[in-house]
Amino acid sequence: MSLAADGLPPLREIVAAHGLDARKALGQNFLFDLNLTGRIARAAGPLSGVAIVEVGPGPGGLTRALLAQGAARVIAIERDARCLPALAQIAAHWPGRLEVIEGDALTIDPARLVAIAAGAPIRICANLPYNVATPLLIRWLEAQPWPPFYERLTLMFQREVALRIVATPDNRADYGRLAVLAGWRAQARLLFDVPASAFTPPPKVVSSVVELIPRASPEPTDLATLSQLTLAAFGQRRKMLRQALKGFAGARGLDLGQWLAEADVEPTQRAEEIDASRFAALARTAARAAQRP
Repeated sequence: MSLAADGLPPLREIVAAHGLDARKALGQNFLFDLNLTGRIARAAGPLSGVAIVEVGPGPGGLTRALLAQGAARVIAIERDARCLPALAQIAAHWPGRLEVIEGDALTIDPARLVAIAAGAPIRICANLPYNVATPLLIRWLEAQPWPPFYERLTLMFQREVALRIVATPDNRADYGRLAVLAGWRAQARLLFDVPASAFTPPPKVVSSVVELIPRASPEPTDLATLSQLTLAAFGQRRKMLRQALKGFAGARGLDLGQWLAEADVEPTQRAEEIDASRFAALARTAARAAQRP
């Protein structure tokens, strides 16, 4: 059996040996290119002394790259039991540095990850399964308390989702609720694209790696109010805010004109023209006004 540079068999041989096929129902697309997995691992920054949380490792291509780049520990969350023997092979190769959790990342308590990290700073780096990528990101961006349990996210998404994460009002076609949440709580940027041909099986879309670094002190605002506000605003994104937010304001007993003025927002603006900072101000002002006698 031939060996890769890290001393383990090539991924294609491991996949064949364990009878693994990427399953669409699990959002799986395996990445075999070690140059690309290495590039993603390096994008997560210097890894010495760092615990990496990886979601959906599959046969372990990125897992191996993260360990080879020096991660103190990788905590891999995998719901597909078929992949566990391949991950166990990696764990045996790097004793004490790979912890595998069988389960759904959407239900894993962050406190469990913190305990496993044993005091090491946590970063999340993953080629996320497409079918849970956005819900996972929202979960991490809505983490309480804040600052969150992680210090950086380095994640792969379908490119169209990546563009919605990093968008600003300058990119109105992609700008929406996800961009507001990401922009409010993190500094987000697109790092590089990954062609469909790099995956097995190749998806029908280009993928992109995005970096999100949490803001230490996001503008104070109420998360639930911000969520409801952006739902109302972008639900009628082509309408001016004086129309789109009429129902939101009425349900909270707000004087629409006074509320918008207090947040320094023009009633003739549209949701796609309002940046994350202004949305935070609108939500903060709405929550404050609703508490007045």
